[in-house]
Amino acid sequence: MRLINETVKKTARPVKIVQFGEGNFLRAFVDYMVEIANEKNVFDGGVAIVKPIEYGSLDDLNAQDCIYTVILRGKKDGETFSQKKIVTSIVKALDAYSQYEDYAVLARLPELRFVVSNTTEAGIIYDESDDISLLPPKSFPGKLTKFLYERFQIFSGNKDKGLIILPVELIENNGLILRECCLKLSERWELSDGFSEWLLNCNIFCSTLVDRIVTGYPADEAAEIEMELGYKDKLIVTGEPFALWVIESGNEELVKIVQKEFPLDQAGLPVIFTDNLQPYRERKVRILNGAHTSTVPAAYLTGLDTVGELMNDETMRKLIEKNVYAELAPRVPLPREEVHAFADSVMERFENPFIKHRLLDISLNSISKFKARVLPSIKEAFTDDKKLPDSLCFSLAALMAFYSGDIKENGKLTAFRGKDTYEIMDDPAVIKFFAKNHNLPAGEFTEVFLKREDIWNEDLTNLLPGFSEKVEGYLRNIREKGMRAAVIDLLGQS
Repeated sequence: MRLINETVKKTARPVKIVQFGEGNFLRAFVDYMVEIANEKNVFDGGVAIVKPIEYGSLDDLNAQDCIYTVILRGKKDGETFSQKKIVTSIVKALDAYSQYEDYAVLARLPELRFVVSNTTEAGIIYDESDDISLLPPKSFPGKLTKFLYERFQIFSGNKDKGLIILPVELIENNGLILRECCLKLSERWELSDGFSEWLLNCNIFCSTLVDRIVTGYPADEAAEIEMELGYKDKLIVTGEPFALWVIESGNEELVKIVQKEFPLDQAGLPVIFTDNLQPYRERKVRILNGAHTSTVPAAYLTGLDTVGELMNDETMRKLIEKNVYAELAPRVPLPREEVHAFADSVMERFENPFIKHRLLDISLNSISKFKARVLPSIKEAFTDDKKLPDSLCFSLAALMAFYSGDIKENGKLTAFRGKDTYEIMDDPAVIKFFAKNHNLPAGEFTEVFLKREDIWNEDLTNLLPGFSEKVEGYLRNIREKGMRAAVIDLLGQS
């Protein structure tokens, strides 16, 4: 069987995007979108991949001339969806260490306009020990600063040769934090004042929000998929159909510049250009993440193991729908129709038969997740409606029941589901609290938990009168009747 690059011809395109990172997410998200934008003639540019770390290999990418297949599978508009797309948008792939000179040449390309990065959350850090003389500098901000400085020198500070920076690392304000790191390095390295001004005023550092589940190489299905495709492809990457890319620039003028030069939305792609991505972040955190955090502990204790099983269980589906549509979605500061449509898409994503999301994996660090994803909706409901939301209060009681375990010899908190044990992963202080207090009577357990300011940063019994009593009632019911019966009782209240 022939390799994929023996069956496909690439269109020659100028390198307009330098991409730090070669992983599955970028290839199934950014490079996939660039491919479609090129096909639809709203963009004409290629990607130069840069491997920003010393380990790993680009051999498979280069062996296939950087051509590979993206397969998106799941549910869309109520129907099972599957799409196979050959991506040819990557022009070349370089190692910043072993091919430093070739990599450095990218800074001199006059048509270059964008930098994309996904170097993990730990990648955007200020490392004061980094050194501009290194080939390349150690950190990603160091690499980017030196890259921009060389571009500044080559083009004599031409303001039109600045770049649009699009980090997709999963940290809030990623663009602003990256810009601050670069400015600090410029100062530490004593680069010219003119460069610092050019860096700040002639480059657009965008903060972004990205969303797509990418499941990577389908090892168990690869042979079957290749037979269906009719070619060999070692770089097949699978993911879900849903995607969202929110790109935030500092003001309306900058938003227009970025949207004009990177018009992915004109290709029908799910890209939003804005001067404020916070509502979209809140929508994702409250609805998508909040749905998980508010439902997973109860679902697991009813005997379910995956999100798919949860969605196919009549009782638990009603619970997650109540959590999302009745109590989480109404608190999102975007138009109702838009929020409801997003909630519908979340339900479809949870039904995806091609993705096996284990509930125990989702449950990691659930206390801090509850504080960030669910508690704000409880507080706002109390402030706005003078009422505590039943289902979200129940979800905290379910979480307390889920965390009710003892520390074993391995130092992990271990709890029981029937005769089976499971391990709970969270902050050591949280683990110690539950090991010490979970056997207390429901009222005392709830009271001491909600008063823990080291966990909540505030005393929730004072902040939310009646909250402790409500959670206590649900916890007592869970203990007396079991989780499934307690959920049925909860749903019967509405």
